Amino acid sequence: MTARKRPNILVSNDDGVHAAGLTALAAALDAVGEVYVVAPDRERSAVGHAVTLHRPLRVDSLGPRRFAVNGTPSDCVNLAILGMLPVRPDVVVAGINAGSNLGDDVTYSGTVSAAMEGTLLGVPALAVSLVEGTRAADYAPAARAAARLTRLLLGDRNRRVSLLNVNVPRGRPRGLRVTRLGRRVYSEKVIEQRDPRGKLYYWIGAGPPAWEAGEDTDFAAVHAGYISVTPLRLDLTSYEGVRALKGWESGFRRDGADPSGRPRRG
Repeated sequence: MTARKRPNILVSNDDGVHAAGLTALAAALDAVGEVYVVAPDRERSAVGHAVTLHRPLRVDSLGPRRFAVNGTPSDCVNLAILGMLPVRPDVVVAGINAGSNLGDDVTYSGTVSAAMEGTLLGVPALAVSLVEGTRAADYAPAARAAARLTRLLLGDRNRRVSLLNVNVPRGRPRGLRVTRLGRRVYSEKVIEQRDPRGKLYYWIGAGPPAWEAGEDTDFAAVHAGYISVTPLRLDLTSYEGVRALKGWESGFRRDGADPSGRPRRG
């Protein structure tokens, strides 16, 4: 009887290759498949989906199937899938991020962007974050949840979903809820200060975040002690907007008319 092939799992993050969350995640996923770690050589939090185009990238081998890249999380996943690794990953798992990635924060997150890069390249992916994670936090419950969700995603042969954003509360989760992204209520202020030379500098993102109410949101789920699983999609098209703007098409003429139909002057 032929032994069942173990899936190939690509692990990355934005907290750096030596982060405690990544170590716990890779260890838990070792029971699921062959784990390859390709992660930034240092912390790259909140870099979003940045890709390095104007300088070469360097890769250091830190051990069997473990690599550090002097680039962004998206760089790491791009390099790994497009040829750096000897195998093509069957799934990308990004994390475990030290801190939540809820609601609008997914647009800034390097962790979520690493998962997005995998999906863009045709590989199903999930991003995993530990709410209130710190260097000394216990990542074991989040790692176990990530391993279980990875098995479920790999088993979804019909590809009903290809990108998941997962947030795990501190302590022992009460269960799992499938959620939508919440919305941050922006109340932060930019703090302006002067350095010893008298020059101005600024801190962005001061103050605790506030969130809209909504029982079906990711924020509500983790606040109640549940793992939040939010299916994401990369198609940002507003189809309602497409329908609303269809009338604009007839207003544009090949002769350079403006949307109202009046010929332009000059």
